[in-house]
Amino acid sequence: MADEQDVVGDHALSLTRPATIWHMTLPFQQDGDLPREPRGLSTRHVMKITCVGLFVQVGRSFRPPSGDGLTQRVVTIVDVEGLGLVRRLGVTALGLPHGPHRVTVRRDLEVPAADGVTLLADHYAPADVERPPTILVRSPYGRRGPFGLMCGQTFASHGFQAVVQSVRGGFGSGGVFEPLDEREDGLATVEWLKAQPWFGGTFAMHGPSYLGYVQWALAADAGPELKALSMQVTASTFRDAVNVGGTFALESALIWVDLTARMKHPLSGITTGIMSPRRARRATLSGRPLSELDSLATGEPQRFFQELLTNGPDTTFWDKRDFSPTVSQVQAPVNMTGGWYDIFLPWQLKDYAALRAGGHRPYLTIGPWFHADGRMMRGSIGESLAWFRAHLLDDPSELREQAVRLFVTGLGEWREFPDWPVPGMHEQRWHLQPGGGLSPDGPPESDPDVYRYDPAHPTPFLGGPTLLGDTHPQTDQRRLERRRDVLTFTSAELTEELEIIGPVSADLFVRSDRPHTDFVVRLCDVAPDGESLNLCEGMRRLVPGTPDEDGDGVRHVAVELWPAGHRFAKGHRVRVQVCSGAYPRIARNPGTGEPIGTATEMVTAAQEIFHEPGRPSAITLPVMESLS
Repeated sequence: MADEQDVVGDHALSLTRPATIWHMTLPFQQDGDLPREPRGLSTRHVMKITCVGLFVQVGRSFRPPSGDGLTQRVVTIVDVEGLGLVRRLGVTALGLPHGPHRVTVRRDLEVPAADGVTLLADHYAPADVERPPTILVRSPYGRRGPFGLMCGQTFASHGFQAVVQSVRGGFGSGGVFEPLDEREDGLATVEWLKAQPWFGGTFAMHGPSYLGYVQWALAADAGPELKALSMQVTASTFRDAVNVGGTFALESALIWVDLTARMKHPLSGITTGIMSPRRARRATLSGRPLSELDSLATGEPQRFFQELLTNGPDTTFWDKRDFSPTVSQVQAPVNMTGGWYDIFLPWQLKDYAALRAGGHRPYLTIGPWFHADGRMMRGSIGESLAWFRAHLLDDPSELREQAVRLFVTGLGEWREFPDWPVPGMHEQRWHLQPGGGLSPDGPPESDPDVYRYDPAHPTPFLGGPTLLGDTHPQTDQRRLERRRDVLTFTSAELTEELEIIGPVSADLFVRSDRPHTDFVVRLCDVAPDGESLNLCEGMRRLVPGTPDEDGDGVRHVAVELWPAGHRFAKGHRVRVQVCSGAYPRIARNPGTGEPIGTATEMVTAAQEIFHEPGRPSAITLPVMESLS
């Protein structure tokens, strides 16, 4: 098996084999010189692609729109088998920090699983460092392309070895992909790693999303050689993220099964990141039962999607896929990165709390990011390098003093704290008032507000936590708030700034003529011009007896919203939305109690929201005591 070597010199190439030139249009946050285009190329294939987060879109003349304040850069990358320059240029193009070391790569190393299946991995190593620590990355999204550059080339160029492995059933690894069933293969990979002659005695793990979940799957049993974990936008269990508040996270689940069903070869990442959300959205708008949507999106039934539909959060299906009970047992130091608009943030923070309760001191960073945010992915590499140097090389010089770093939206500023929840925060109830008001004052005697929810025409989802959807994390909500099935409760203009950092929750006193129904609560910041931007949201599915009704048929419903870190400016207003749908982010509640996968009958629900002294519906905000 031949190793790849970096090319040195003034980017001059003499090619005897076919090459591929990729003209990559990539967003960069920072200015800087582009790498010069290699000279002397003899090429066979040319394509234009643009990077979106960790995925790419292909087209002969595709030009992405500018936005988000990012500068568009065009970089030419030459992909020639056997040459390492493409990897170095790719790292630069993706905005990743390239280190000083030359890198060698050994492709398709065979890793035996416990049942005899062979898993494939690529091994990156700095050419001039003997047996340095290893960074292990296990991925369902392939070993090459952006993940290979981000997790292999980058770490090796900074003096670490990196093993980037394809999990079972994809990109050449044997067996059938079993989503979320990663413990045994992960531990077998660790045993193989320890037996390699180039293994230096210590290793760490890195990766976002599923690549973070696989870290939790083995971390408690990986042995003392595991010295550090660095994970982004992930959690030790996806049980509650799939069944958020007892609902079903339809759009994210459908996007993910479409994405993984199509990622079977090295070029599959070119289109899936763009097309999977579009295929999922088309399927959700078809009006067909949920059990048919996977076939509409992917072309055939997907076993994992069907399992999600039939296995709620309290079923045994999740038991071997839930590693939250072992989080506190993990001895390796953990570095966590999350986003205020990430679908896994609430459960990532539960993992943080479990580590703290176990006597550990994890690091936590939360930025203004959504799940597949390229800004977060690029920034996490630098943080991971600092973490690995501290815990693998005994060099903590690049670690920040405070363990928690948070971005405060509305202010546009990073803050550092010793812990989460942050010191100086106190909970303050803001009560829903008659006439659509919102205030810390208790409500007066009043009649409930009413609306009617029709699942045949579900309340849409305009912006908020999503996986790879077409919606933006923050969106002006005024179009949604004009709907008759959405109630809004708005404060007076703030006479001073209001800053919230921490968990957000709501208590609703509700009555419905349907025992099966949903409630969605959303917190917004309303600007003087009327723009209403969503900050966080939560949802709760009600079933008969949960929660119980009082003598008047009224139920007290607790709703956990996403956490928030935000400053409301003086002159702005605080707004709370209450509705009964967020489609297609969550599946509509048909109101009949039928299984969600096969339900076809839709019945409307008459909803009442109470705001009176004996039934004081409210949202609880984590208010900071001082703005100094």
